[in-house]
Amino acid sequence: METRVKQADPLARSAFLLAFDLRKGRQAGRGTLGYLLRAAALAELLLAGSLADDAGKARALAAPSGAPPGSLRAIVWKQIATSPPRSWRHWVGKDRAKAVRVVRHELAAERVIRVERHRFLGFPVERITLRKAYLSRRLAEQVSRAVRSGRPVARLDQDVRVLAALAVAAEVKGVPGEREVHRYRERVEQLSQPVEPVATALRKIVHAARGAEAAG
Repeated sequence: METRVKQADPLARSAFLLAFDLRKGRQAGRGTLGYLLRAAALAELLLAGSLADDAGKARALAAPSGAPPGSLRAIVWKQIATSPPRSWRHWVGKDRAKAVRVVRHELAAERVIRVERHRFLGFPVERITLRKAYLSRRLAEQVSRAVRSGRPVARLDQDVRVLAALAVAAEVKGVPGEREVHRYRERVEQLSQPVEPVATALRKIVHAARGAEAAG
């Protein structure tokens, strides 16, 4: 049975939970989480026919149905619909901190996560804990199987397939890393095919961010 996180932004919510480090009890990859969530929203819009790829740029089509006002999908689509044509990489990188806040609020409102706020050395600090840790664990298992198993890609649940592709592109901890991905390169390309422009943009922007971190 596949795990689904329902309501406003299902793929972005799943990405948020997948990126949670259960062993350390905290959100992993905070520097790149916003990119992953933006990419998830873009992927959903692309799959739904609300966006199209126009020579490497995102073009808005019909407004997304079932996306409540204020949801990440609605926000992202409106940004694209009211802006000049821009690259997928631009939209993956835009307002990433806001993307985290939007999805975090949705999950907290649904009591999937708990957000505790306090101050440390005078600075505001937030601690996030999972109320339903099994969701994160199952998603990690599904993504791992999607990448490593021999099951035909076409038979995978589309949400899991796309989540796996984006997780690899974002280098989410726990999914196949850079060295192992070489073994599954063809498999990852197949997983990414429905959202290829988004996955490619995400991979490039995360790689650049990692490089900047390493450079200090």
